Amino acid sequence: MSEPLLTVQHLTKTFGRGRSETTAVSEVSFTLAAGGSLGIVGESGSGKTTTARMIIGLERPSGGRIAFRGHDRTQPARSTKQFRERGRDIQIVFQDPYTSLDRRQRAGDCLAEILGVHFKLGRDETKRRVGELGELVGLDDRQLNAFPRALSGGQRQRVAIARALATEPEILILDEAVSALDVSIQAQILNLLSDIREKRGVSYLFISHDLAVIRQVTDDTIVMRRGSVVEQGTTADLLDNPRESYTRLLRDSVPREGWDPSTITARL
Repeated sequence: MSEPLLTVQHLTKTFGRGRSETTAVSEVSFTLAAGGSLGIVGESGSGKTTTARMIIGLERPSGGRIAFRGHDRTQPARSTKQFRERGRDIQIVFQDPYTSLDRRQRAGDCLAEILGVHFKLGRDETKRRVGELGELVGLDDRQLNAFPRALSGGQRQRVAIARALATEPEILILDEAVSALDVSIQAQILNLLSDIREKRGVSYLFISHDLAVIRQVTDDTIVMRRGSVVEQGTTADLLDNPRESYTRLLRDSVPREGWDPSTITARL
């Protein structure tokens, strides 16, 4: 069996000190295979995003180990070069593309800037690569020449995905990346992500509270509650036959006709 692309072992994160110390993530372990797609689900405050921020390097773990292709990445990068190299391996797409994009920068220029940071390309090659990225995520020349304010929410998220893919990462972390979109646009983005995974072989770490989304785009899933993993397994088996009561409550909280959210919230 080949070595996992990403290995997370006993990952822990605490904030504060002494009596004010709070444990946000506790002893979280999982693996992500090359070309695989792993979902992390749980209610708000369960530690999903903190886990992602540690993997991407935006938060320093208090304990545990993060390894990419067997190489330890738990400690901060020792140099700008190493930081950039790590950035090429793993990229993240956030929930709100408008706040993560430079409002003064055209979409195509945003992609060109990322290419310039990570690759030594001439002007013509950069222009060609920007066009290829736009085509990959379904953006035409007019949209690539537009500022974020002139784009729809779905188009902005396509720019954010293209920007993340510009470094040719092996892992793409999607942190509630479709939760702010309406249902029809959400479906388009999910289909786009499936196509990209098939074409590029990129692995996904998909963070969401939406179990319908998780079912559609992931192979395996871990369920987090209060910073800890309470259940994990293949997505289909975990959602169809959950062993833990908390997982069943999450599944039962999916909105449906006649649904009363107060009956679930009180039990969480």
